[in-house]
Amino acid sequence: MSEGARIRILPEDVANKIAAGEVVERPASVVKELMENAIDAGASRIDVVVTAGGRRLISVADDGCGMGRDDALLAPERQATSKLRTAEDLSGIATMGFRGEALPSIASVSRFTLRTRRREDEAGTEVEIHGGTMVAVRDCGAAPGTTIEVRDLFYNVPARRAFLRSYNTEQAHVRAMFLVHAIAWPGLAMSLTCDGDPVHRLRPAASLRERLDDLYGAGYMDGFVPIEHSSGRIRVHGWAGLPSQTRADTAGQHVFVNGRPSTAPVVQAAIRESYPHLPQGRRPVLFLFLELPPEEVDVNVHPTKREVRFRATGAVRDAVLAALAKALRAGPGGAEGAAAPAFAPDDDDALGGFGSSEPSLAPDAPGFPAPESGAAAAAPPFPLPPPALPPPRQAEFDPIGERTFAPDPRSAPPATVPFVAVPAPADAPAASPYDPAPAPWTKFRLVGSLSSGYALVETEGGYAVVDPAAAHERVMYERLLKAAPRVEEAPSQALLLPQTVALAPLDAHRVRSVLPVLAEMGFDVEDFGGDSFLVRALPDVLSGASAKAILEETASALQDAGPRKGRQHWREELVAAAASRSAVRTRRPLDARELVPILMELAACRMPYSTPGGRPTMVYTSLRDLDRRFGRA
Repeated sequence: MSEGARIRILPEDVANKIAAGEVVERPASVVKELMENAIDAGASRIDVVVTAGGRRLISVADDGCGMGRDDALLAPERQATSKLRTAEDLSGIATMGFRGEALPSIASVSRFTLRTRRREDEAGTEVEIHGGTMVAVRDCGAAPGTTIEVRDLFYNVPARRAFLRSYNTEQAHVRAMFLVHAIAWPGLAMSLTCDGDPVHRLRPAASLRERLDDLYGAGYMDGFVPIEHSSGRIRVHGWAGLPSQTRADTAGQHVFVNGRPSTAPVVQAAIRESYPHLPQGRRPVLFLFLELPPEEVDVNVHPTKREVRFRATGAVRDAVLAALAKALRAGPGGAEGAAAPAFAPDDDDALGGFGSSEPSLAPDAPGFPAPESGAAAAAPPFPLPPPALPPPRQAEFDPIGERTFAPDPRSAPPATVPFVAVPAPADAPAASPYDPAPAPWTKFRLVGSLSSGYALVETEGGYAVVDPAAAHERVMYERLLKAAPRVEEAPSQALLLPQTVALAPLDAHRVRSVLPVLAEMGFDVEDFGGDSFLVRALPDVLSGASAKAILEETASALQDAGPRKGRQHWREELVAAAASRSAVRTRRPLDARELVPILMELAACRMPYSTPGGRPTMVYTSLRDLDRRFGRA
């Protein structure tokens, strides 16, 4: 090489550390790679032990096929794998791992020990590697299978070690990774021990439902419906959450492709399209398994196999859409013989969790009940004295057999009803971030109600079709925002019975880190050990809402935005949630006594055109537009 040459071959130890950066991001990455190796080895039991969030020790033991001495020596070498022979094998990957990068990458940044034995061997083999350098190879006593211990992760890469988070944070990521693989392989026995405490002891499950019950507790799956659909060589199965089961992020969406926890843009798009009526910013919770021939999937996209590509993306998209549509259309009663309880969107939990600001009354959303009628109809949101109205006329038949109906005077005022003037807008709500929008009308006349529950309103410049539920939600939001105290002064509402809430590992870590801030906001939450919390009180405007969903999303927002900004942001979110619970929840036609006060207050709102969640309250058509459409312009 000449003196002026700039291109050099990196030393092997440097190349190994660079490769480790692609595969080993944090202790949870080590757990992922080692668990997947155990699954490929045919294990029926996998035991994971971590200490100090995985910084000091990660141990993964399995009862799989084990290795002989020669294989044990080759396994930590780069590009050493038992899962590929030729380049053609890349077109049909059927195993969890195949690159031959995981073990050498892990061994290059830790004190690595491998103990393994095949069932037919009398003695096992122990291989010890420190920072990529072989230290010892010896015979050892070992049970059939393989045990790998990773100590002092990143001890020789201080820059990487400095970027690790706290022990509790890293442990939460480890637990989340364990959880994903426990869901992906319900037939395997698995255990997780953190700092000497048993966290999970999972027996082999007969079904995915049984494994999910073991992980999340009895009753969690009541809000889910089973998925089962086949289209050609593609099978889609699992469990889909009803529209009441939502989160503000995608952490609740677990997608598995041929048993591998991964996803693809086409799958995420199909999930979004299958839940069109969720409130803005909400994401469904589901456990979705796709099975298709290995040659139809390209898993060699990302070093950690986090994302995959499909040969026939259109077929996959159609299969996911059809599977979710069938499951949600069948509703809770469509289980595989296991009935789930009825879904009642008018309950407080139908908000889809804290922060959900859209009423659950989408007409074509699966799982929603029929419109209310008769004596079961909801009471008017604005109490007014009963009017002196004649009872509705019954159906009559004319002599030639044509059935006619007289209009109900309660929902269809006569054309002679005068226009109603709207009072001037009230003062701006406290901390309102926007100037008032122009009023949609200064006077109006209620023409009547459509059969689907929408109100038809004539204004001085055209007409509007109004969604009463959305309009009432906007009205209630601005009422509460004006009257509500600052979050720091928010009164608490004690629960009749304290609730014990179990959260996912990452959510539990978030809640634990912001407990003092939650107390300032009106929460009374106590750490109950593990991932559980005892909730004794909630902010007054959220009384009756789902404590679990509130904790998850409040803690997430506070962590993302910081305590000060998060508290101010959630002041409005608290009020939006209360407004959603207080709004009209019915699709029946409302009568004039109920509609007119709502329409008057809507016109006086600061932002009358949408709900706090962004859903429109009305569709307006001007007289000028009507003239243009009829050719009269």
